[in-house]
Amino acid sequence: MNEPKASELCLLPLERLKSDPDALQGDFLHYLNRHLGRFLGCSPNYMYAAMAYTLRDRLITDWRDTWIEYKEPGVRRAYYMSLEFLIGRSLGNHILNMGLETEVEQALHDMLLDTEEILGNEPDAGLGNGGLGRLAACFIDSCATLQLPVIGYGIRYEYGMFRQKLLNGRQVEEPDHWLRDGNPWELERPEYTQRIHFGGHTEIYKDERGRNRVRWVDTNDVLAIPYDLPVSGYGNNTVNTLRLWKATTTDEFNLDEFNAGSYTEAVAAKNDAEHISMVLYPNDASESGKVLRLRQQYFLASASLQDAIRIWEYAEGGPHYERFARDNVFQMNDTHPTIAVAELMRILIDEKHLDWDDAWNITTACMAYTNHTLLPEALEKWPVAIFKQLLPRLLEIIYEINARFLEKVAMKWPGDTERLRRMSIIEENGEQYVRMAYLAIVGSFSVNGVAALHSQLLVDGLFRDFHALWPEKFNNKTNGVTPRRWIAHANPKMTGLISSQIGEEWISDLTRIAELKAYADEEEHAEFHEAWREVKRENKKRLAALVKKECGIDFPLDSLFDIQVKRIHEYKRQLLNVLHLIHLYSRIKRGDTDNWVNRCVLIGGKAAPGYEMAKDIIKLINNVAHMVNNDPDVGDRLKLVFFPNYSVSSMEVIAPGADLSEQISTAGKEASGTGNMKFMMNGALTIGTYDGANIEIMDAVGEENFFLFGLRAEEVQEMRHQYNPAGFIDEDSDLQAVMQLLESGYFNAREPGIFNNIINAMKSPSDPWMTLADFRSYVDAQQRVNEAWHYKHAWTRMSILNTACSGFFSTDRTMQQYNEKIWKLDPVTVGE
Repeated sequence: MNEPKASELCLLPLERLKSDPDALQGDFLHYLNRHLGRFLGCSPNYMYAAMAYTLRDRLITDWRDTWIEYKEPGVRRAYYMSLEFLIGRSLGNHILNMGLETEVEQALHDMLLDTEEILGNEPDAGLGNGGLGRLAACFIDSCATLQLPVIGYGIRYEYGMFRQKLLNGRQVEEPDHWLRDGNPWELERPEYTQRIHFGGHTEIYKDERGRNRVRWVDTNDVLAIPYDLPVSGYGNNTVNTLRLWKATTTDEFNLDEFNAGSYTEAVAAKNDAEHISMVLYPNDASESGKVLRLRQQYFLASASLQDAIRIWEYAEGGPHYERFARDNVFQMNDTHPTIAVAELMRILIDEKHLDWDDAWNITTACMAYTNHTLLPEALEKWPVAIFKQLLPRLLEIIYEINARFLEKVAMKWPGDTERLRRMSIIEENGEQYVRMAYLAIVGSFSVNGVAALHSQLLVDGLFRDFHALWPEKFNNKTNGVTPRRWIAHANPKMTGLISSQIGEEWISDLTRIAELKAYADEEEHAEFHEAWREVKRENKKRLAALVKKECGIDFPLDSLFDIQVKRIHEYKRQLLNVLHLIHLYSRIKRGDTDNWVNRCVLIGGKAAPGYEMAKDIIKLINNVAHMVNNDPDVGDRLKLVFFPNYSVSSMEVIAPGADLSEQISTAGKEASGTGNMKFMMNGALTIGTYDGANIEIMDAVGEENFFLFGLRAEEVQEMRHQYNPAGFIDEDSDLQAVMQLLESGYFNAREPGIFNNIINAMKSPSDPWMTLADFRSYVDAQQRVNEAWHYKHAWTRMSILNTACSGFFSTDRTMQQYNEKIWKLDPVTVGE
């Protein structure tokens, strides 16, 4: 009898482990005692790790089977490349997706252990910053639930963005060493290590057929080691993969230098290589920061493309590149990974020896680009000088792409030199720059925005010339969030209440949540409405406890919980929120409290370390909070906290407890927003501008259930050239009172002048955010909020309708649209 081959052995079935409470308890104790060397009663972080290993064992079988199915010849795969994946905590999410909530709870209860305490000891994975990274995490979650063969590619950052502390009201950054205790979810895959080139120079040589070829030589290479994280689908056997790359040197250290006593120099190369995956988003205010960020972007793109090609060649049994675009599609999440266009060309031409035209046809048939911003400064452009030093071969390829592209532009618009200048991938004004977004557009077959207005503004503004050349490339895919994480996991009480009325199918098909509309009438469903209010109260109690723990302030539960949590940026206008709070404080001080609504306001988010204005805004929020919370005239009428170190796990408590969601960006500046969707799903009402996905939220729920205010994008544009902030102040006594308090130094009596930059920016006619222009409309909208809050039954109805109308904002819908219009993958059933 012939012995089976190794390749055949790997396909043998893997035993599926039991998942009853006794089996879970046995494996938990095994890992705790024998693997971690700890015992019951030890630190909860070890018990978290033991439970994570226990669950990971049960994922492994489906994870392996999923990989086997995806590696079959002819399976078309998508690769989602993103510099951020803000996945948060994983244990609770996997327990939910695997349907093991009852079993895990019972297993831990029998050992007198608290499930919430153990889940709470998992650190938030430091792999992202804000909405972009959380969106990527929701995307890959939905892909697994939809059984789409999608692999996520990112960087395994040793340190996350930073841990935000507050010192005298100012943001202070501390290292977020989230991997300090290891990560039980990850599997190292050193056998798939990739080599990444930097520096060196290029030279021309003749290949075996006498053709001129280019090789990149004398490079300083770095190794990319993959670490895989499981991404479980909800209620199915699919476990997709998030592959994260760790950078390390090709040699541990220079032994000659070490023996000569030059110990620092001996390990310099190792340290330099490991910097690439050390910290999420280095500050690029300095030259070294720019170099490091470009290294990160190329490191991700090169490692991921080499790996995807390896996977495809293995599945196909050989390099039949005429079929490559048929089987592969690469989605570039924002502008960060767009150097992948040039890198795929390099691999195909220099390593696979394809001709330029064949390589370009493949590249432009499998690259797709998602744009997430309307801010020109966020589109990324790199100095040619840095490119030439760091990536000389890539720069040559970009020059050639640009030359061929400009020939097409010139042919389309003969003699239009101004258009050639505008559309060139290389910016020529003074110092030369590589425009990365333009490279992405030229090299992709699909370019999408992430909300209807955003996509329209892209083709009308930033990318107008490209749309005129290739209108068929441009499309919209409105963002979403996963209901598993943001309702089922984050809000179990509401999940149970909804499921008791319409069943559980909505968790995997959020369109079904529309059935909840039938319960919006309180006369017919008084008991359900009362239960809804009770769930909201319990969630507010949980949020109030978190605020008390982190901020030391009591939030009375009968108050309106008014929330704004997101990255601190001028266009998101936390400043407008503060102006309204100063207005409310001013009203209290002058006794204008008729028909008052008690309000508890929570603002949270991080400012980029080099963004001084954003840091000043945080300081202002905290100074205002100090005066409001300590003034005996205010009492419970108004509370304000700045919530420190806002994260995914804190949002899981904040969103269910919110009554009012603040989405108040300057119209035309917010690409989409996803926090607005999380709040809506959890029954919060939105006060917002006509911007981003706010528009689609309002369309879904109806303007009568949404508090709209402010200028629209076209009005902002029209006013820009004659904007007069002083006029708005002169015409509004409430705004005058607010500015008087600010300018008098009332909130900074012991720190004179510290808010002058904020005041001057608001009063400047060149203020791009037009904060004062929207003040009156915002205050009036907040008054409508107050009036609505007085009628509890009507508010409950609006809350239910917001949840019932949130079906469109599931990432399941988003990913189905990506797949139908861009990726064209066939779902792959696993384990049947």
